[in-house]
Amino acid sequence: MIELVIRILKKFGVDRAIFYTSASRILQAFTGVITIFFVARFLSGVEQGFYYTFGSILAIQIFFELGLNGIITQYVAHEVSHLQWDSNARLSGSPSHLSRLSSLLHLSVKWYSIIGGILLLILLISGFVFFRRYDTSGGAVIWNVPWIILSFSTTLAFLINPILAFIEGLGKVKEVAKMRLTQQILTTFLIWICLISGVKLYASGLSNVFGLLLLLNLLFFNKYWYIFVNIWRSLGKEKVGYKQEIFPYQWKIALSWVSGYFIFQLFNPVLFATDGAIVAGQMGMTLAVLNGIFSLSFSWMSTKVPLYSGFIAQKKYDELDHVFNKTLKQSSFINGLGLGVLFFLIFGLRYFNMTLGNRFLPFLPLLMMMIPVFLNQFISSWATYLRCHKQEPFLIPSLVGAITCSLSTIILGKYFGVIGMTMGYCILTIFGGFIWGYYIFKTKKKEWHKTVVFS
Repeated sequence: MIELVIRILKKFGVDRAIFYTSASRILQAFTGVITIFFVARFLSGVEQGFYYTFGSILAIQIFFELGLNGIITQYVAHEVSHLQWDSNARLSGSPSHLSRLSSLLHLSVKWYSIIGGILLLILLISGFVFFRRYDTSGGAVIWNVPWIILSFSTTLAFLINPILAFIEGLGKVKEVAKMRLTQQILTTFLIWICLISGVKLYASGLSNVFGLLLLLNLLFFNKYWYIFVNIWRSLGKEKVGYKQEIFPYQWKIALSWVSGYFIFQLFNPVLFATDGAIVAGQMGMTLAVLNGIFSLSFSWMSTKVPLYSGFIAQKKYDELDHVFNKTLKQSSFINGLGLGVLFFLIFGLRYFNMTLGNRFLPFLPLLMMMIPVFLNQFISSWATYLRCHKQEPFLIPSLVGAITCSLSTIILGKYFGVIGMTMGYCILTIFGGFIWGYYIFKTKKKEWHKTVVFS
């Protein structure tokens, strides 16, 4: 029986890295359903609106990360492809590549130490300004202190994420996935306990704090501390020049990431301000499940970034395309399957008149949100493939998408409500994302593999 399960998993391309990453996503999806039940049971409709809008406001950290985490993984993978592991904690090989790898670590520490403090300040200010202005509960909802805790825990996560990105670039994707899975288990159970205990909006912040403390313990009380110390001390004359190498690439990635905020994170704040906390809560709960499905299916692709980057650094384009095409088929199947299950689950909840079913969006706007999630599986996969070349050809589509989606969300949301908002987003994803994205993928892939030599 076990051998049969292993064969089935291998058929779907599930290696150890994908297994642990997917296990985390599956756990997140499964426990997410239970969490949704707890949110619906222990929070009012208004509190639910605050709960999910918190996440949309916290997502402004995108403006501070500026895509650097993904860049760290890619650049580290490029350098490590020229090195070898002498032991569990030491790399050897070309001194120039070791020095460049060390310089990436120095750069990451410096960048995030400065930006982290600024992020905390902005989160605190923006949250208080927004919720004080649009809070219609008349003081019935206590959100001030929960927001402070969430701001601090989000900043702590912001400082930890580049460390995990660096470790992934070293080829230890499986190890990072295991740590995140452990963190996910603890955080989820703490959220449930907090909600049952009646602490309301404190639940997310408190659970995040303890989950991050666990992650820090896993990172710095084992071999990773020695790995970072050895890499830190390997700095020589050869360095990765931020202005010469990273910035020309990062500013394009940064604009694309910032554009993603205006595309994906405006729904909740706009609905909170125009239609109230209850409708914003329906959108938030729907997005929570849809994002969980996408996160699960995209783990097939994201765990391959170090592998793709290594193939590109060694110009093994045939192997690159073989792995990518196979992975895309597997991940898109998982995505479609998850969306189908979700639709029939919500249908069943409403058919049997269960209260939880009404906490999601109505069927038409739900469908208008599901279609883009499936198409984004392809768009994001094509973008990942091309970005592993240290290039960002999706800059213009991202900027156009951010502008058009923002206008669509604000204008259609104001005059036609959630139906107009979701329909506009769906149409823009089909034409501005999927069709345009496929054209870019095919043309750039053909151009780069024939004419460009990558270092």
